[in-house]
Amino acid sequence: MNMVKSIAAAVLVMAVAALSLLPQTAEAATDWDGGRIRAEGTGIAPARTVSAAQARALARRAAIADAYRQLAEQIQGVAVDASTTVEDMMVTNDSVRTHVSALVRGARIVEEKALRDGAYTVTLEVPVFGVSSLAGSVFTLNTAREQWTSPDSVYEPYTPRDYDTTGYGTYGRRGAYDGTTTTPAAPARRSPSTSSAASAPNGRAIGGYTGLIVDCRGMGLRPVMSPVIKTENGRPIYGYKNLDSDKVVANGMAGYVRSEADATRAGRNPLVVRAVRVDGNANPVLSAEDARRVLIENGASGFLDATNVVFIR
Repeated sequence: MNMVKSIAAAVLVMAVAALSLLPQTAEAATDWDGGRIRAEGTGIAPARTVSAAQARALARRAAIADAYRQLAEQIQGVAVDASTTVEDMMVTNDSVRTHVSALVRGARIVEEKALRDGAYTVTLEVPVFGVSSLAGSVFTLNTAREQWTSPDSVYEPYTPRDYDTTGYGTYGRRGAYDGTTTTPAAPARRSPSTSSAASAPNGRAIGGYTGLIVDCRGMGLRPVMSPVIKTENGRPIYGYKNLDSDKVVANGMAGYVRSEADATRAGRNPLVVRAVRVDGNANPVLSAEDARRVLIENGASGFLDATNVVFIR
């Protein structure tokens, strides 16, 4: 029995350490709406077994090992931001690699069943956010939160630069936002009536907004763990550096939905704006007027601080 346990433990270690060499034999999926990563493994018993019970036990053990392999591979491919995956972070950061490996080992079995042909399937799951989650592995403590940028800064020239989306650094990526190092022309100051929001009083907050919905439909937005909202001049107005890292780990920075009806995270009275484009398929870009409006209303209601942000894709 001890030998069997040792073999099973060795299989698990190899599953975490040698993912790129393993075949694609099971399904794995990241459920961004549900906030979890699941992987299903399949096992088949050896041809010769002494009993049906032993065959089932061996098939189950093989299914668990397969599920671990698939889960680890799926986690490595999760997008942290527009240009970084979990695998990128694991390659360059020992702490992240250690935490992710421990996360895989602690995955929870959420479903298992024996099939009529003698095979066995096991489904493993880990949360993206919350207690013992992937977020706890890739985000570090934000000890120096940046203040929200001034609403009128959306009209000022800005030179895009690397932005630390996790607290672990930028990995030397130049132009992490939009691939440019030039200074975009400052957007012309226009009437607030050009905002995509329902109403935008000049320089004054209406107040009472419970969250923010950014409509990115048709723009190819893909979910990432640490998105950045910025304005037309490239200036970030919402990102990890503005937030309480405990809230980010617990709830994530934004929800991803397919319709406004599903945007419950933004509360009953959300401010709704339409992105003008999406950079890197991950970072919504707002018009200067909408960005200014969001910052003004957040100053009154604090919905960005609460991460009550939803992207419709």
